[in-house]
Amino acid sequence: MEEINLEEEFNKLNEKSSLRDFQKYIEKMIKKRGFDNETPEDVVLLLTEELGEVAKEVRKSTDIKMDINSSRTQNLDKEIADLFNMLMSLCVVTKIDLFEAYKNKEEINLKRKWN
Repeated sequence: MEEINLEEEFNKLNEKSSLRDFQKYIEKMIKKRGFDNETPEDVVLLLTEELGEVAKEVRKSTDIKMDINSSRTQNLDKEIADLFNMLMSLCVVTKIDLFEAYKNKEEINLKRKWN
C-alpha cells in the first residue's frame, strides 16, 4: 500500500481547487490520520460539536454575557474550517459527492417560490 504524503496532497490545494478536490483530500486525510473506521453517527456527533464551536465564536461578537475567564478573541474562520472539514468527512463516510448533491438540491430550490 502506497504511503500518503498528506502535506504534499494539501499543498496541491489552491484557490482553483474544486469541491471534489477538497473531498478527495479529506478522504486521504481521514485514512492517514486513522479515522477511516468512523461511522456516519460518529461523524455527525463531531460535526455537531464543531457547529457548537462556531456558535460560540459568533457569540463572542455579541453582548451576551460570558464567563469572565473566557477569551473574546475570535477564531470564527478556524471553526468554520473545522465545520467544513467535518461536513466533508460525513460526505466521504456516506459516499456522497457533495458537488452532485448540491447541484441536485439547488435545482429543486430554484423551482421553489420564496417569500
